[in-house]
Amino acid sequence: MKVTIRGVRGSIPTSGPATEKYGGNTSCTDISAEGWQLLLDAGSGMRNSNTGERPANNRIDILLTHLHFDHIQGLGFFSPLFDPSMEVHIWGPASSRQSLHSRLSRYLSPPLFPVHIRDLPCKLSLHEIDNSEFDIGPFRIQSRYVIHPGPTVGFRISHANKIFTYIPDHEPALGLHGIVADKKWVSGIDLANEADILLHDAQYTKEQYQQRMGWGHSSMDDAVYFASLAGAKKILLAHHDPSHTDQMLEALVAAVNKQSDVVFELAAEGMEIDL
Repeated sequence: MKVTIRGVRGSIPTSGPATEKYGGNTSCTDISAEGWQLLLDAGSGMRNSNTGERPANNRIDILLTHLHFDHIQGLGFFSPLFDPSMEVHIWGPASSRQSLHSRLSRYLSPPLFPVHIRDLPCKLSLHEIDNSEFDIGPFRIQSRYVIHPGPTVGFRISHANKIFTYIPDHEPALGLHGIVADKKWVSGIDLANEADILLHDAQYTKEQYQQRMGWGHSSMDDAVYFASLAGAKKILLAHHDPSHTDQMLEALVAAVNKQSDVVFELAAEGMEIDL
């Protein structure tokens, strides 16, 4: 499978020369194999997927980790949704209060957006997921709820004996003593277990996290430790804070504890990986 990173910024898009190296678009990752295409999240980086060729099967599957605005704001600007020939499936976490359709309609309707979700001309299907396992074409997908405000899942994508894990918003260290040593109690650990690539939330420094506990995000150090605990082979640190410039990100990642055997680097918009 081919993995293309379309957006890595957290909370709100940023622009300008200070963020051009790692990118200013919010969360979106494109995965393709055997003529099938998955989009993980629908942040502003989703616009960059508009430029590629349509899948041969005229189908695109969008897997949403959660419905915070930085993860869905690209939906209204994604051209396949306005193409009658396209079959679009949106998968998102179930809520005990409202349906996925009802929650997405809050954005895809006036006054936030001029077009109602019901008026999108594509062949649209919505799927609610929880701690689920399902297949999309050649991909085997596992979703699990993770620690983040509101219903939020991470994804484990398997194809041809390779595993890509996507957990862009996650706070596994939330608790009295940080991440517990017994990994069976760690949120999201089964998704990341022995993954070839883990893309994971690393929005804060260790010091910043102390002032933001409970906000749903991780420090870089905690993200690397989480990857080590899971036995992941490599971690891409993502969901970059909008206040962190490229220069700051490089200085911060250079200070991360390097005692771990896990390979880690900053996720960057436009990065392509063949697994």
